[in-house]
Amino acid sequence: MSGLDKNSVVAVIGAGTMGAGIAQVAATAGHPVLLFDAQDGAAKAGISKLDKGLQGLLERRKISAETKKDILERIQVVDKLEDISPAELVIEAIVEDLGIKQAVFKTVQAFCAEKTILASNTSSISITEIGAALEKPENLVGMHFFNPAQILKLVEVVSGLATTKSVAERVYQTAGNWGKKPVFAKSTPGFIVNRVARPFYAESLRLLQEGAADVSTLDAIMRESGGFRMGPFELMDLIGLDVNFAVTNTVFSSYFSDPRFSPSLIQQELVAAGRLGRKSGQGFYDYQNGENAKPVEVVPDQLKIPAEITVFGDLGVAEPLLELAKNKEIKVNRQAGEGVIQLGDCTLVLSNGLFATVHAQREKIKNLVFFDLALDYASCQRIAICAADQTSDSAIKQARDFFSAIGKQVSMLDDIPGMAVMRTVCMLANEAADTVNQQVCQAEDIDIAMQAGVNYPCGPLQWADQLTVD
Repeated sequence: MSGLDKNSVVAVIGAGTMGAGIAQVAATAGHPVLLFDAQDGAAKAGISKLDKGLQGLLERRKISAETKKDILERIQVVDKLEDISPAELVIEAIVEDLGIKQAVFKTVQAFCAEKTILASNTSSISITEIGAALEKPENLVGMHFFNPAQILKLVEVVSGLATTKSVAERVYQTAGNWGKKPVFAKSTPGFIVNRVARPFYAESLRLLQEGAADVSTLDAIMRESGGFRMGPFELMDLIGLDVNFAVTNTVFSSYFSDPRFSPSLIQQELVAAGRLGRKSGQGFYDYQNGENAKPVEVVPDQLKIPAEITVFGDLGVAEPLLELAKNKEIKVNRQAGEGVIQLGDCTLVLSNGLFATVHAQREKIKNLVFFDLALDYASCQRIAICAADQTSDSAIKQARDFFSAIGKQVSMLDDIPGMAVMRTVCMLANEAADTVNQQVCQAEDIDIAMQAGVNYPCGPLQWADQLTVD
């Protein structure tokens, strides 16, 4: 099944940030585009914003003046919804309201051609439910772009119960022709990304509620150890706490109160207080007073570099730590065992999901320090550690000194199960696996979606394979 040819007219309903961005994507691919918005002047305002954005690309020499002119000339503002009737593909990008979307599509289906494909950019409403009000629900498909549509590559192609395979395949091919990375998904709450991403926020909120560390420390760990572009708290502030909280509530209720998706009381309190993030000037951070996501760094007191360490067994993903140690002229002794670093009085172990205190008691380890997962131990800037309750201050300092000596900032967490990066990544992988298990999409589509849609440094299932699934 081939996508639309370049002469096919594409209509976009809704000229807000998403709608205007989608119109630019289609026009850039060479399609004539009809842009409609029910609000007077909104479509022209959308074109004006696109003009400014394209001008910025022109000034940075990303596009030519001729390309800019061609893109804008392909987009035509229309005054009446009926004027989009020549379109072969109609993409709706309006308010997230089921009744309004159904009414718009019923109207469109009445005057468009019988084979016109109707696509909704909804991020949360069931495609099956939207289609239930239509005479030809088989022509309706989800075409979920991510903001900004001009930049982010992912498009979730979502099939409702009635969506024909040929319609979904044609939209998939069209999105690919537009330079996007499309993935197929079944119409279930949250589709792929908004479902699989929930643990990124939920685990950080639980860590905060459990007193693991403050928000700036947790954000720094997820950025500088986990490799995520933004920490969860600064990202929630950027998205808007009200928006993030609403999506969480929608997913939670849609999955019949599955505790995995439980909303956070901390986030609820901030929303109730009107602290919605950047747009209100205060959220997890106080932007009015210049707060940022950088933690207060602990400067090592009289750093003592160990002369040698003993490694028992294979450290798996953490093996690069040993090369860093050798580069600092720390002697590395190898013995048989189960992945443990002995460092003077301190036993260093990669977090295994238990409390460090519990693991130390079970294994009869006197001075145990857990260290957290990192995306790449060779290049990461930061390592998080936590200690069992019975671990001495001197053993904790030995752990700190070791990681500082090999070039890492060290963040101390309270003793909580799974720490920060390990816990979040494992929960992301678990949600991804369950999404595949419920036949929402294919395994490879999960990793594509999370990297192309929300810029994850690694697909959660790929990351699980690197850790080893057991």
